[in-house]
Amino acid sequence: MKIPYVSLDKQWQEDRNELLPLIEKQFSSGQYIGGEEVQKFERNIADYVGTKFAVALNSGTDALVFGLQALGIRPGDEVITPPNSFIASTAAITHLKAKPIFVDVLPDQNIDPAKIEKAITPKTKALMPVHLTGRVARMDEIQTISDKYSIPIIEDAAQSIGSKFLNQKSGTFSKVGCFSAHPLKNLNALGDAGFLTTNSEEDYHRIMKLRNHGLIDRNSVEDFGYVSRLDTIQAVILNYRLNKLDKLIDKRRKNAQSYFEKLKDLPILLPLENDKEYNTYHTFVIQIEKRDALKVFLTEKGIETSIHYPIPIHLQNASRNLGYSLGDFPVTEKQSQQILTLPINQFLREEEIDFICECIHSFFGERNKQ
Repeated sequence: MKIPYVSLDKQWQEDRNELLPLIEKQFSSGQYIGGEEVQKFERNIADYVGTKFAVALNSGTDALVFGLQALGIRPGDEVITPPNSFIASTAAITHLKAKPIFVDVLPDQNIDPAKIEKAITPKTKALMPVHLTGRVARMDEIQTISDKYSIPIIEDAAQSIGSKFLNQKSGTFSKVGCFSAHPLKNLNALGDAGFLTTNSEEDYHRIMKLRNHGLIDRNSVEDFGYVSRLDTIQAVILNYRLNKLDKLIDKRRKNAQSYFEKLKDLPILLPLENDKEYNTYHTFVIQIEKRDALKVFLTEKGIETSIHYPIPIHLQNASRNLGYSLGDFPVTEKQSQQILTLPINQFLREEEIDFICECIHSFFGERNKQ
């Protein structure tokens, strides 16, 4: 049995008959930048997340950069964030010539609030939790720290559209929430895309200008920005797929429950929810010793897996000037050797989950014989 990690081809086949007429209509309109479809998406996504405003952008990375600008981050400022995210989290900080200050994570892979307070200095100007894998960080504790020190929060919610903590959606716990709509995300475009959510009308209007060179009108610039507009065609696709998002999340959550039931007796750390969480499972990440051996074993069985992420950011060559070294963040470093992402996409059939779990059981059975 061949089981791919993702099935974007199946998603297109499911959507094509309804999407193609919408795309053709947009092409025929001659409106390729901005326009009603982009404005419609901004209204729709703000309503879905639960904020007053949303700004459509061309990537989740730009959402982070603009979000940090909205917080007033300047060269030399410090931003506290975890080192186990995708590199875009840290890159956005360095693009503004600010300094990322890493804090280790919990067993659930999200930032450890107990370690945040120890990392705060007079230069700390923002806290950037990352809602990794579709699980929202412990925002109640992080908000308490934010309030205590008057340090604003920016959420890297790239992987967590629709996720909740204490029944509150990601992207609403902070001044700005930053999302990606990359093709691999649960709400996905057919190319790069992203958006930012906020309740601040001032920040909303500023970022609306910054994404378009900073133009006030065709000939006047108030603040230099750059081009980060969401293509109108991608807005058409996202408006269509937003209507299907909750159904997609429900299927991924059902797939997760199947994994939990079938793998519960094995020596594996599973991404179980607690009663405060609602995980949308952008990825389904298990933690296991002999991770590399299991990955090879599953590959030989035709099962494609991934690792998110094998090299922590503080150990990347690009981070060599930040002053970190091996051993600084032991939980993150240990997890990087043990995490393995199993297929979780909405097109995964129950018999495929059965096969994956049977193979994992077989792996442990063979190792026990050795």
